[in-house]
Amino acid sequence: MSRHPEIKWAQRGDKVYITVQLPDSKNAKVDLTPDGVFTFSATAGAGDHLYELNLPLFDKVNVEESKINVGVRSIFCVVQKAEEEWWKRLLKAEGKPPHYVKVDWDKWVDEDEDAGTGDLDMGGMDFSQFGGMGDDAVGDDFDDSEDEGQEVSNSGKEEGDDKEGGSGVGKEGVVEEATAST
Repeated sequence: MSRHPEIKWAQRGDKVYITVQLPDSKNAKVDLTPDGVFTFSATAGAGDHLYELNLPLFDKVNVEESKINVGVRSIFCVVQKAEEEWWKRLLKAEGKPPHYVKVDWDKWVDEDEDAGTGDLDMGGMDFSQFGGMGDDAVGDDFDDSEDEGQEVSNSGKEEGDDKEGGSGVGKEGVVEEATAST
């Protein structure tokens, strides 16, 4: 029986960012159809467990303009929308998304703040080169170090001292923010 890796997503008016978080994946295969069906399979872990996904996306996509990067910790995809419009959700199905699909708040931009000019460098890799891709398309991992090594001062407050809500400092000294559910 296969498992589902955690998926993080964010969007802009013209594209959707999908990150499949599966460290040390092997034999990764990613496919995207013009109808907006995103499929993924790979093995990972000590027991080479099979991980699979079949995600019918909210709307149609432009496969030729979409890009992918397979890294050590994750598989990052920039899916170009067929029409430039803000999607109501990632998946076609209404209702609560599966538990393994989460919003990527690090990349998220609200619709009214979307300038549409920012793009993440994918090194020129695109989906048209990766139909049923294997290990031969492995690229460098993205640098996630911007969140690592940052210290947050506790300012003498103990956990739970912040009575106003919003953000506070947790046990490990990491700022915790209240977020809306997806």
